[in-house]
Amino acid sequence: MSDTTNKKDLSVFSIGTLILLAVIAYGVYSAYYRFSYGLGPSTNLSDSVPWGIWIAFDVLCGVALAAGGFTITAAVYIFNMKKYKPIARPAILTAFIGYLMVVVGLVVDIGQPTRFWHPLVMWQHRSVMFEVVWCITLYSIVLGLEFAPAFLEKLKLNLLLKFLKFFTFPLVILGIILSFLHQSSLGAFFLIMPGKLHPLWYSKLMPQMFYISAIAVGLAMVCFESIVSAWAFKRDYETDIIRGVGKGTAITLLVYLIVKVADLGMRGALPLAFDGGTASKLFLAEVGLGVVAPMVLLAIRGVRESVSGVLGASVLVIGGVIMNRFNTNFFAQLGSGVSYFPTSKEIGITLGLIALGVFLYRLAVVFLPVLHEAKAEH
Repeated sequence: MSDTTNKKDLSVFSIGTLILLAVIAYGVYSAYYRFSYGLGPSTNLSDSVPWGIWIAFDVLCGVALAAGGFTITAAVYIFNMKKYKPIARPAILTAFIGYLMVVVGLVVDIGQPTRFWHPLVMWQHRSVMFEVVWCITLYSIVLGLEFAPAFLEKLKLNLLLKFLKFFTFPLVILGIILSFLHQSSLGAFFLIMPGKLHPLWYSKLMPQMFYISAIAVGLAMVCFESIVSAWAFKRDYETDIIRGVGKGTAITLLVYLIVKVADLGMRGALPLAFDGGTASKLFLAEVGLGVVAPMVLLAIRGVRESVSGVLGASVLVIGGVIMNRFNTNFFAQLGSGVSYFPTSKEIGITLGLIALGVFLYRLAVVFLPVLHEAKAEH
């Protein structure tokens, strides 16, 4: 489609943009403080809790939330669901920005940030982290190439654009493979700590469950991004598209729920979900609000046909996956007498990265052919 949204009504700066820039400025200051004084003075990380909010949110959640890139491109180019092509480029853009933020988050978290490139040349073949670093690096490059046509169209480099489009299918296939590897491997991180992670979250199926939940939240993020960007840029809602994506989200949540409950039952851990403890309450909130509730809502046709209904369900899915990654990360570390709460600098960097991602998305929409006009329904 070439009927990209009208740029004359779009501008870079607004009240919202100024707020974003203020948050980004505090994030830059927080990052400066972290790099100047080290992890000790700038964080509440310790030997007991080495993975704080930067890993829990910026990496574990960030990678999952960016899964819409490979899910939508797979639907469009592999399963030939051309109906969803108008949202492919925005989904790729969201994923590309998301992975850039993940990389920045990793660099900030490393004790020796100037050595971030070491895993690329100092190979540790038996390390899950080695595989994740390589996959994230390669997939970020793939996303950059998948989004490159937007720049080439803007610059009218038609010959180079035609050449790059020749590699669309190989790039999509490579992106799917790399996404499967590192999305599941993030769950494999925790397989080495069965004695520390609570049985409600620990499972030999954690890699598979991380992957399935990433697909669900990736689709939910696509709906969220489509609805919010349509509101922000005063466009028509892509109601037919988000209705279909919402249905796919419900199906994926159902698959995840079946696998989760079956796994808990086979391991004899299901009664722990109802013992009334802290872990039980957090687990029921995560599954009840983040899986069951949006799955039921999106299974109702009337909800799927309502923009606000899909938006609300998508927010629940996003919140549920964030809770899952936080619960998994912190229950694996926090024990008796161990506590953790992020410092203002840790929170500042995380909020700064989020604001930077939103700002970059706005810049791309204003200056590049990203969004397409939604088809009005009659």
